[in-house]
Amino acid sequence: MKVGTRGSNLAVTQTKSIISQLSKIINEEIDMEIIKTTGDKITDSQLYSIDVKGIFTKELDKAVLEEDVDFAVHSLKDLPTELAGDLEIVAVPERESPNDVLISSHKWDELPEGASIGTSSLRREAFCNYHGKKLSIKPIRGNIDTRIKKVISGEYDATIMAEAGLNRLGLAHHIKEVFPVDYFTPAAGQGALAVVARHDSSVRKTLEKLNHFNSVQEIAAEKAVLAELGVGCQWPLGVSAKANGNKLDVYSILLTKEGNVLSEAKLSGSINDAEKLGKDVAKIMEDYV
Repeated sequence: MKVGTRGSNLAVTQTKSIISQLSKIINEEIDMEIIKTTGDKITDSQLYSIDVKGIFTKELDKAVLEEDVDFAVHSLKDLPTELAGDLEIVAVPERESPNDVLISSHKWDELPEGASIGTSSLRREAFCNYHGKKLSIKPIRGNIDTRIKKVISGEYDATIMAEAGLNRLGLAHHIKEVFPVDYFTPAAGQGALAVVARHDSSVRKTLEKLNHFNSVQEIAAEKAVLAELGVGCQWPLGVSAKANGNKLDVYSILLTKEGNVLSEAKLSGSINDAEKLGKDVAKIMEDYV
């Protein structure tokens, strides 16, 4: 069996975790192939200003479709709402933290006016403005290690990242503060991994054993909000679905870049109705989009 992945430290670490989980299910060697994506080649632009669907996934999709690899592992939030051709998300393993975190020598409330904060996420920029922070927002690119070093060296006063990546790389000691999801609402799918394969793949049933029920339902609701609203990374949208026993709480908020609230909604219901809950949240919000 062969798996495709991006070459970043985080992508490789995430893929190795999937290989480790699979090795407990099957007695078969799994080879890893590094594939460079368009997003990896662009290092000097805000991500939301680049109108390229699947910027971090297209080349991996091609490798799976052409059966150069059996499956690919992605950060789920990087995936476009609709996958190419015959591709499907066949597994969502147990989700890591969906929260955003602050990397800085300052606490969030102690960041001085005009402090430079590095982010290439329109959503994070909008939330900084939403909370009335008078910060100097500057683009920042590079892998997680690079962005942390840019803060430590003083090139930036702070940056905001996904807690999941830091946890997976053993870098959680750099976290100054964890933001609650209702304060800095994450991107749909943040903290989750997606195992993508052809729908007719011979290894599909094996890969499906990686699924984690609560995580699958949370993602189904969050992706339903995204699909129903028809917005992507060009919109500052936060979505959070949280499993709580047999219930699912779904919250979403859409901002302007300047931090004004365009729309928000919250619903709770059965965890088995995840996709419907997500669509219902989106329908409440649609009149304002």
